[in-house]
Amino acid sequence: MIPGLAILFCFLAVGEGAGRLAGIPVPGSVLGMLLLAAALRLGLLPAESVQAAADALLDNLSLLFVPAGVGLMLYFDLPARDWLAVLAALVPSTFLVLAAVGWVQQLLERPGRAEG
Repeated sequence: MIPGLAILFCFLAVGEGAGRLAGIPVPGSVLGMLLLAAALRLGLLPAESVQAAADALLDNLSLLFVPAGVGLMLYFDLPARDWLAVLAALVPSTFLVLAAVGWVQQLLERPGRAEG
């Protein structure tokens, strides 16, 4: 599991570095995740090399949300004060995400699309 975590952290570091060097407004963690997905998809990295680490992280995923929940509780007055703005952003964005996911799923399920 330690080598798998090392690989994941290397991709995180490369993503952070690439984001800072390129100056693009995308978080380095997202770039690292995209690079990891590309390496896995292209066969440059076998999935077995990160499987144990990924499973361990997914098994404990709920623990990773605790700091965000505590932070929300510390500053609960901010969302309570701006609840209308939060609601105005939350409702339309939820429907936009659902529509986008449905559209992508329909594109992916088109007949005649090459499997791969």
